[in-house]
Amino acid sequence: MHRVLIPVALSAPPPSPVPQGQVRQWVGQTMGTTWSVSAVLAPGQHGDGIEAGIVGVLDGVIAQMSNWSDTSDVSRFNRAAADSWLTLPEDCFAVLQAALQTARDSGGAYDPTAGPLVDLWGFGPAGARTSAPSVDDVVRLRQRCGWQRIEVDAAHRRVRQPGGIALDFCAIAKGFAVDAVSRHLHARGLSHHLVEIGGELRGQGLKPDGMPWWVELEAPVADGSAPTRTLVALLGLSVATSGDYRRYFEQDGQRFAHTIDPRTGYPAAHALASVTVIHRDCMMADALSTALTVLGPQAGMAFAQRQALAARFLVRTPDGFDEHTTPAFAAMLS
Repeated sequence: MHRVLIPVALSAPPPSPVPQGQVRQWVGQTMGTTWSVSAVLAPGQHGDGIEAGIVGVLDGVIAQMSNWSDTSDVSRFNRAAADSWLTLPEDCFAVLQAALQTARDSGGAYDPTAGPLVDLWGFGPAGARTSAPSVDDVVRLRQRCGWQRIEVDAAHRRVRQPGGIALDFCAIAKGFAVDAVSRHLHARGLSHHLVEIGGELRGQGLKPDGMPWWVELEAPVADGSAPTRTLVALLGLSVATSGDYRRYFEQDGQRFAHTIDPRTGYPAAHALASVTVIHRDCMMADALSTALTVLGPQAGMAFAQRQALAARFLVRTPDGFDEHTTPAFAAMLS
């Protein structure tokens, strides 16, 4: 069985399809995962330089925002002396502002300064671990976090390092990269395309047959069950999913997943298995899916409804998964 989701309204009419166009695909690796791009080439339009352009965009995001790179702008900020001001590149500063707004809106469930805690639990550049850290270590590193300590000077794209703060854009930069590649393709005259990085997607325009880019929403697999497939038409839309089934370790029968609750310093611990957010911007879908995962089924649903988000929550039960959707998500069901 399957069901489909379509946009309730379009921000702008899609460009006319290219009936004689050809769909070309490019693939590669970035940010510790894979990327793929499908784009419609018009008759006589060649794909020369497209892959190099995509790689250039992705490399630029890494150079600015990766805390896995010692030379990135984010790493430079993380090493800066206390009370120093650093000027960030335009894209990096825009992501920081979006991250701080999401932190503010979610009451800190999403926090771009939680990097030390992510590292402590073995999900950052410091490397993996197989056992939980001590309570003392969690308390100590929580004191280094706090999005409220970040001060920005928007007029000059500057940010103040209060001392010991480490930015981590892992839960937003990948979505930004999807948007950035989409903007690059549009600037190259490729208005009809589908961009995917590590399972996060954005679709623009139409395929040559006039159909939208259909993608299946990601979901964990329940033993012995055949979940309903959900297809969404990414017609000027993006989608991101966060879940506890991707990266985790187990100790004494307890699962510690990679989504850290910055408010406690511990991995989010509730029955929520995954959250999917459909949004115009992949950057926001990325950050919001993380925030909702931390908030959990009840508080996350309340937040999503206040924000009028199209979101789906899958909650673990002894018999599989229960699905809960927001009104904005349900309105897209066709």
